[in-house]
Amino acid sequence: MTPSSKADKKAAVDIAAWMFNIVTSVGIIIVNKALMATYGFTFATTLTGLHFVTTTLMTLVLRWLGYIQPSHLPVADLLKFVLFANFSIVGMNVSLMWNSVGFYQIAKLSMIPVSCLLEVVFDKIRYSRDTKLSILIVLLGVAVCTVTDVSVNTKGFVAAFVAVWSTALQQYYVHYLQRKYSLSSFNLLGHTAPIQAGSLLLLGPFVDYWLTNKRVDAFKYDTASLLFLILSCTIAIGTNLSQFICIGRFTAVTFQVLGHMKTILVLMLGFIFFGREGLNLHVVLGMMIAIMGMVWYGNASSKPGGKERRSYSLPKTSQPKKDSLLETSDTDDKP
Repeated sequence: MTPSSKADKKAAVDIAAWMFNIVTSVGIIIVNKALMATYGFTFATTLTGLHFVTTTLMTLVLRWLGYIQPSHLPVADLLKFVLFANFSIVGMNVSLMWNSVGFYQIAKLSMIPVSCLLEVVFDKIRYSRDTKLSILIVLLGVAVCTVTDVSVNTKGFVAAFVAVWSTALQQYYVHYLQRKYSLSSFNLLGHTAPIQAGSLLLLGPFVDYWLTNKRVDAFKYDTASLLFLILSCTIAIGTNLSQFICIGRFTAVTFQVLGHMKTILVLMLGFIFFGREGLNLHVVLGMMIAIMGMVWYGNASSKPGGKERRSYSLPKTSQPKKDSLLETSDTDDKP
């Protein structure tokens, strides 16, 4: 295969991976919004546990069909990942409850510089000036779009701090584990999803009762709410898988930067389907700034020196050949 055809194939698969993540992420946001706002199923942590139950079932079926090959992930690394992931889920829910929407959005934006810091410290990544400026432009644009009232209190700040750092560490660890142990996205999900499902289903009802003062077992289920619940769990399989694919192919920083495209799309879909209330000049301006920043980041980080390692390589543990069309073995130096 010639270098140009290989590059074209990689670009096509990269686009497919991003589109997969965007479609499933935006879809699950819309479905969950209907499930919670319309039908009153406000048990977010338990719902996430159910998402990982269906994801676990998917990995079991794929393993039975032979699409997932045997692999190894040390228990210590598995437990650290699950700890970060569960703190991320609970922390985000608590942060949303205890903080204003404006401060919650600022906390989400701060994940990008935190992810950059993790890459600089642990992976010895060096960013060019253009790459740094493009990240700042994305942050500015999304902030203009989403940040309104900003108020903070001590417990809200603590919750946001825990949520931001645990989320950044969880996303960094996805890329780290895939590279170190040569794990595909399917394999990594096969290791992590069952533990997350079990721990969140045990923890979720208590956390949700603490947050909402409602019991999940007392919820009045009907046909419509069950259909939306099943739909949410089905889409979550794609959301969980696409997150691992994208972070594995790129990095947590790129996933965060381009992931804000989902924020823009959700805003635009909200205006289309739920009316133009809230659509004003500064929101449109913020969208345009954010999109320009994302395009600039993609261009700047892909140039030589835009984002590169400084004489550093991560030791790998040999594993069987990867088992997904969206997997590739050359993820170490991608933007």
